[in-house]
Amino acid sequence: MFAVAMGSGFLLHSHLAHADDYTDLLDILRAKGSLTQTEYDGLLAKHLHHAHPVTPRTRTAAARRGSAAETTARIQPGDSRRPYAPPPPDSLSLLAQAQDAAARAQASAQDARQALLSTRSAMNSDSVVRVAKYVPGKGITIKAGQIDINFSGFVNGFYTFNSPGGGTPVAGGVSTGASGFDTSSVRNGLLPAGLLVKLSTTQDGLDLSANFGFYPGLDNNNPGAFNANSGGSAVGLGTAGLDVRQVFATVGNKDIGTFKVGRDLGLFGGDAILNDATLLSVGSTGSNANPANTSLGRIGVGYVYADWIPQISYASPVYHGLQGTIGIFQPLDEFNFAGSGYSATNVQHSSPMVQGKVTYDFDVGSLKGRIWSSFLVEHQQHLLGAAIASQSSRSTTAVAGDIGTKLTYGRLEGVAYYYYGSGLGTTGLFFDGLSQSGRKRDSEGYYVQAAYKIFPRLKVVGSYGVSNLYQAPGESIPLMVRRNESEVGAAYFTLTDWLTLMAEYAHTRSAAHGPDHNSDNTVSAGAAIFF
Repeated sequence: MFAVAMGSGFLLHSHLAHADDYTDLLDILRAKGSLTQTEYDGLLAKHLHHAHPVTPRTRTAAARRGSAAETTARIQPGDSRRPYAPPPPDSLSLLAQAQDAAARAQASAQDARQALLSTRSAMNSDSVVRVAKYVPGKGITIKAGQIDINFSGFVNGFYTFNSPGGGTPVAGGVSTGASGFDTSSVRNGLLPAGLLVKLSTTQDGLDLSANFGFYPGLDNNNPGAFNANSGGSAVGLGTAGLDVRQVFATVGNKDIGTFKVGRDLGLFGGDAILNDATLLSVGSTGSNANPANTSLGRIGVGYVYADWIPQISYASPVYHGLQGTIGIFQPLDEFNFAGSGYSATNVQHSSPMVQGKVTYDFDVGSLKGRIWSSFLVEHQQHLLGAAIASQSSRSTTAVAGDIGTKLTYGRLEGVAYYYYGSGLGTTGLFFDGLSQSGRKRDSEGYYVQAAYKIFPRLKVVGSYGVSNLYQAPGESIPLMVRRNESEVGAAYFTLTDWLTLMAEYAHTRSAAHGPDHNSDNTVSAGAAIFF
């Protein structure tokens, strides 16, 4: 507007003003966006037509700007010396038109700014659904107002060839060496497929989440004692099994810790399986002729399966890398896994199972690590067994503890783990943990594992593990399993952020308290997508 005022003053007080003075002003207003092209052309045409006689200079200026002034000039009849020009209009009228055009342009700009602010405000509204930036390995997050909905999961498949090494059956053993024939399968590994859904938000300073984990298998489901984890059925018209392992909610924050209610992985033995390299591959098959939803991996040959258990637990805030977790869990029955009445059982519990864990994460220069230790306690009542004299009153308390560590130094990674239990059993929680008379059997086991990244995308892994089950005092069952062990070697190639290719060899052996023993060899190759 300062430029408009200066230009108009110059027009009013200088009789020697040239045509370009006003047109230069119009040029400035158009460049600043105060005039539209149509308004500019109209004002310029009026000025060049009425303000001054047509001269070579104005004719050149009009031609340069594409003006129609020359075509609108009129020549009076009988005058051959100069074109006719009517008296100049009021300069204040021209100024008013320019000011009006500038005001309209400013109002339009204000409307545009207001529309932009309104759009930005609407994008932050709770009614707008948008997708967060994708981070590999963190799943896909949809933000619906104040709620984050995260989808993550994996799909895997392997060709697995199992060849028995011979031997005789072992009650409670995990080797397939006594089967007598080779088997081929297309199957899942220790992980089935999985779809994980998490809804999370923050309300009144509390972080809240609802979690669901759906784990379908590849092979036909044949429900038994272990439901979707029972051996499959390789016949036509079968369907895969669905294992709903996770259904839980969490409440808390970094200051008060986190409470969990629902079904999730147990604390005792949980870190052992999560750090096991065979979690991504196959390991010991357990069964290959009729595959279940999962293989065994290193379950029963280095640790007891932590399992997915209904629980109410509390995890403390992390303090200098240290965190504690404790909870009450659905009690599980003692189970006769070996068969033939070798182990006592029970189906009654007046108190919950209790589990707890302590973890410590640390960095020392280039060395990163975690140390963990967990425990389990469960009271077993009204035991049932062939050698129990009074089955209505016999009871016992099963206890177990473990310790483990994972260390990472550059491209090298190592894991070491050990557990001990009394009444715990082997392979699964409380599998063959009690003798026929209801006495507790001790058990222990360990595994060691080393991994090295040859290249950033190629990692090789080797591991060895053992699970031992000892007989109770006064017990003598030669056919009962004494030891399960295995060696595993594997290579993992990360082809993309999602896709990993795998190849693995596993050798598994089972030995009884008597002379019986057997072994098998397994080769697997496959791929998995993680998103």
